[in-house]
Amino acid sequence: MAKKRVAVVGAGSSGLACIKTCLEEGLEPLCFERSEDIGGLWRFQEGAEQGRASIYKSVVINTSKEMMCFSDFPIPDHFPNFMHHSQVLEYFRMYAKEFDLLKYIRFKTAVCSVKKQPDFSASGQWEVITECEGTTQVDVFDGVMVCTGHHSDAHLPLHSFPGIEKFQGRYFHSRDFKDPTAFTGKRVIVIGIGNSGGDLAVEISHTAKQVFLSTRRGAWILNRVGLNGYPIDMQLSSRFQVFLSKIVGPSVSSSILERRMNQRFDHELFGLKPKHRALSQHPTVNDELPNRIISGLVKVKGNVKEFTETAAIFEDGSREDDIDVVIFATGYSFAFPFLKDDSVKVVNNKVSLYKKVFPPHLEKPTCAIIGLIQPLGAIMPIAELQARWAAQVFKGLKKLPPQNEMVAEIVKTQEEMANRYVESQRHTIQGDYIHTMEEIAECVGVRPNLWSLVFTDPKLAFKVLFGPCTPAQYRLQGPGKWARARETILTTEERVRKPLMTRAVERSNSSASVITKSRFILAVVLVAAIMAYF
Repeated sequence: MAKKRVAVVGAGSSGLACIKTCLEEGLEPLCFERSEDIGGLWRFQEGAEQGRASIYKSVVINTSKEMMCFSDFPIPDHFPNFMHHSQVLEYFRMYAKEFDLLKYIRFKTAVCSVKKQPDFSASGQWEVITECEGTTQVDVFDGVMVCTGHHSDAHLPLHSFPGIEKFQGRYFHSRDFKDPTAFTGKRVIVIGIGNSGGDLAVEISHTAKQVFLSTRRGAWILNRVGLNGYPIDMQLSSRFQVFLSKIVGPSVSSSILERRMNQRFDHELFGLKPKHRALSQHPTVNDELPNRIISGLVKVKGNVKEFTETAAIFEDGSREDDIDVVIFATGYSFAFPFLKDDSVKVVNNKVSLYKKVFPPHLEKPTCAIIGLIQPLGAIMPIAELQARWAAQVFKGLKKLPPQNEMVAEIVKTQEEMANRYVESQRHTIQGDYIHTMEEIAECVGVRPNLWSLVFTDPKLAFKVLFGPCTPAQYRLQGPGKWARARETILTTEERVRKPLMTRAVERSNSSASVITKSRFILAVVLVAAIMAYF
């Protein structure tokens, strides 16, 4: 029997994972990438390309290497915990080389159209029209994985800023920012306090005369460096913490997190405290912002009410004159213009997908949207799990529920999201890292069996429950089981410490003693916690 052919749209991190998972399931993938190279968002270029995600020269990823790596390919131990974009791309190149993925990619090939074959209700097949250097080609595929991300189309709500049309200075979206030297000696307003807005305000403050950071709601600011110098995302991503959060509820969990963030700096004192709770918004990750604010190089302002030719007037009545540049860090919108037949509808940046992957109304489940999620954590391992699930469904190894059940779950998820998060462009595809990973892992059949581990491998069970929920944990059992998964999990801390230990120092005996006692106490509650978890 001939292998099923799968079209993969995009060769970023999600696309690479899709190629690999298709090969593992005996499918025949063919990836179409409109540019000349892999990497997607993480391939820096001096100029922003239309329809392609863009980053600036000094970008450092805000998820740590242990949490963002693919499940069966750890990032080298000597790489820093938070990598510069060039190192992220280097890792993707290593991944592509290790699993020989490049030969399945057609570069400089744009996908023009993906539509159902006339017999789709029986075959589930798609007609894919592509264009490469002026030549059009038509192919038929048994499945389609869409990996185009959600950072390519700038959301620029100029209608919300009266007077911007008469502003005599320069204004543009944050995706067009590349280097701060162009702003030397200038007075700059950055609108928006998401990750991009915070980063740009800090970057530009090193050269500008003054930076104003304008925010409608304020934000809670997380530092990459957590307690005792360990990556913050590793400390906030354990199953045990999720278990405790369920017990105490979202209000108490938010209070604990807010107190922790306020210990670093008082958000109210710095003008950043929002009205909403910490878990009602995607947090902003920024190490330097409070330092730039306390130095006066960045001044926090409210929302801009209107612009004049040279000034900005804010909603609180204050005014800043002689503004040279306005940068809109107002997020992104996403769409799938190549998907025809209304296969996937996007309305106001909202899309209805079963578990954020499958369109529920298709007669055959042969189209999957991979990586369309804004997680409180790393996106790469989530996309990889989604790809593993989609490949199983395409092959017929897994079945989706009836359409009415999928739609009901989608509605429920959207209602929960609307109740939890403040209304925002970025919160339409939000998801919690562990919840999403566990949910998809259950579908794939690779969710770790903690109850079994506590009896067969208590050391590993301890790490899986109390340690960070690293991607390798989804290679311990089930389809795609990886022989090195256990070793990778148990050596996580060694890889975290490796790039930091560039100078020999004596390790404190008292610290070792405290760690030993802590581990003993945690071990006592291990069985009870696992019982409660189930």
